[in-house]
Amino acid sequence: MENKLNLGCGNKKLEGYIGVDKFSCSGAEVIADINNLPFKNSTISEVLLDNVIEHLLDITLIMKELYRICKHNGIIKIRTPHFTSFASWKDPTHYHHLSFFSIDYFTKKAAKHYTNVQFELLSKSLNFSGIWNLLGKIIFLISPKVYEKYFCFIFRGGTLTFILKTIKEENSEV
Repeated sequence: MENKLNLGCGNKKLEGYIGVDKFSCSGAEVIADINNLPFKNSTISEVLLDNVIEHLLDITLIMKELYRICKHNGIIKIRTPHFTSFASWKDPTHYHHLSFFSIDYFTKKAAKHYTNVQFELLSKSLNFSGIWNLLGKIIFLISPKVYEKYFCFIFRGGTLTFILKTIKEENSEV
């Protein structure tokens, strides 16, 4: 049986996932602080954080914790509002406003600078909604860097999605 977690699940119960939340709610089967999860090392195959990471004070700490609990080649799916999205700023409980490039700092190329863990970035995407954002989407498809540097506050992004894979040594303790 694969162990899959929906962290910060709230009232959203997903089939095949164990709901984990800091607060007692209808979707949570496990009540726990996300920064100190009650799961053994290398036991989880997949983790979903759907509009959660922006609520956490220390992203580096949560990335270390996700690495600890995930198996080698474990999958981590992160969804969060783009920093130009109205959804990113309307909620006063958001600590972070992420860009298309924010999670790059935790990939195997850059991870050692911030943590002692390794993730491989399998994919990342930014969605756009509305006909008015068609030009922004075209600019983004040509160059995400140019889009975020010059055009993102004209043609605002929607939701970012990142999919990461944990990279561990064969006999790794963590």
